[in-house]
Amino acid sequence: GVLSVEQIATRLQDRFRLLSSSSRMAPQRHRTLRAAIDWSHDLLSEPEKVLLRRLSVFAGWPLDMAEQVCASDGGQPGAETETGTELLPAGDVLDRLTGLADKSLVIAEPDAQGEIRYRMLDTIRDYAAARLAEAGETEMVRARFRAFAVAEVEHLALIGMAIVPATWATRVGTFRRFDAETGNLRQLLGWCLASGDVESGLRICVSMRPVWIVQGSFAEGTAWMDRFLARAGDQPARVLGPAQVGRAQLALVADHAEAARRARAGLALCRVPGLEFWAASALNLLAEVALKLGRLDEADAQAAEALSLASGAGDGFNAGYAAGTRATVAAYRGDFGAALKLGEQALAVARQIDQQWAVARTLLGLGDLARVTGDQAAARQRYREALSILREVNARPEMARCLAGLGRIEIVQGELTVAREYFAESLELSRATGSRIGVIRGLDSFAALALAQGRPERAVELTAAAAALRRVAQLPDPPAGRTEQLLSQSGLGDAEIKELWEAGSELGDTAVDLALEPAGPPSAAAADELTARELQIAAAIARGLGNKAVAAELGIAPATVARHVANIMAKLGFSSRAQIAKWSVSRGS
Repeated sequence: GVLSVEQIATRLQDRFRLLSSSSRMAPQRHRTLRAAIDWSHDLLSEPEKVLLRRLSVFAGWPLDMAEQVCASDGGQPGAETETGTELLPAGDVLDRLTGLADKSLVIAEPDAQGEIRYRMLDTIRDYAAARLAEAGETEMVRARFRAFAVAEVEHLALIGMAIVPATWATRVGTFRRFDAETGNLRQLLGWCLASGDVESGLRICVSMRPVWIVQGSFAEGTAWMDRFLARAGDQPARVLGPAQVGRAQLALVADHAEAARRARAGLALCRVPGLEFWAASALNLLAEVALKLGRLDEADAQAAEALSLASGAGDGFNAGYAAGTRATVAAYRGDFGAALKLGEQALAVARQIDQQWAVARTLLGLGDLARVTGDQAAARQRYREALSILREVNARPEMARCLAGLGRIEIVQGELTVAREYFAESLELSRATGSRIGVIRGLDSFAALALAQGRPERAVELTAAAAALRRVAQLPDPPAGRTEQLLSQSGLGDAEIKELWEAGSELGDTAVDLALEPAGPPSAAAADELTARELQIAAAIARGLGNKAVAAELGIAPATVARHVANIMAKLGFSSRAQIAKWSVSRGS
């Protein structure tokens, strides 16, 4: 009653001083939070005290991690060894951990795979961390944890990317383990930055790269890697080369120039014995960049070199990836027979190494090939098989692409409601992962849907918005004739198309909201949601003014007008400026 909520929030960092009692009738151990925990701590045996304080380095942990990091005889080679009563054999950790759980100082609970993990309440962990510092063991235990984690995540990455043989169930388990250890890994990366341990930080980032890429966590991965690469200095090629390639892969969805630059830098460092996997990865990435930029000969040459290098090194993952890229090049050239042959070759390799994410990616390519060649049934089968795999590992970028393909099939079948559901999920996933390519694909998909729904104005605007985003991302234009075909099928006049194209080109990111908003008659409540500025703009549109003229009249930027127009359409469920004008006139605006 003497502190506001805000004051309490600012003092929670010192919870031991904040949570206290002035009651003289209370026992001493109940008067402050620290005294209460001190009392519980004093009841522990000496080995339990040692284990409790060392466990404070974890955000959460399984038994094997506690045995490896916290035991006196189970730490990493070269770690300090305690003496006297502080000895803690690895074989005793389970019993001591059980004792701490029985005393409610540690919580045991099953994880997503049914395995038991442990954690402490934040207050207990803070207390234990203070005890660790008082014992002078903080740096020692953190060093053990860092060494253990680097070795562990590198081993998990080898399994996940099929560099070592394993079943798919085991590979999925590596992704689950990374998910479970997210808090620990972020904490470790922060410690590496603070202590200047760039090598360990980069090695952890490189090992986490597959999870960041598969799940579409590009922004987080980029932020961590950039901070370490900025301090990389003279790191050895075995560390810096893979880091540059990994950073290039993270850049692919948003910045092709950056991806290519990083990949070339990584390739130069990885053309040495022992780094063949990374050299092939860099070549595959360069091939993919060239493919997305429409440079087919360059893409084919890079992929062919990657295929040769990977095959010679027994690297099935990169060999399959390269074959898949060559299949796409063949398809772009119109050689569908060669594309199918190369795609089936890539699929066979992916199945052989039991890397189902690679299988799903290849199935996606084969699904696209079947769709464009008119075999809708085969395309649907490929997409659905891929989607079930992708959902298993939450591979959001590929899920978005797969859903878009399924939506295109439903348009052909006349199932427009189903198509919209697929497109909406696809576009939301692409927006969440920050994938420019995915957002552009989503806008093009919604444009095709709008045309099929008899909403040509919306189709033209979304096509224009996608084209504008392509220019910003420096991507090539869509296949020849596709845009012209859509415009000709719209049935609109040249003047109206020009105005709609101009409006759509200025939508920017608001085009996503416009695409996702279903069309329908405006309700009175929706009309009431328009702001005063939006009502002004609606009235100006009714007077026949374009965005530039409205901007000049109101003293705002044309892009701002475009955003307001998109908001008006979304709120009223309209798909054209003509509908806005008619509505505004009917209101007497």
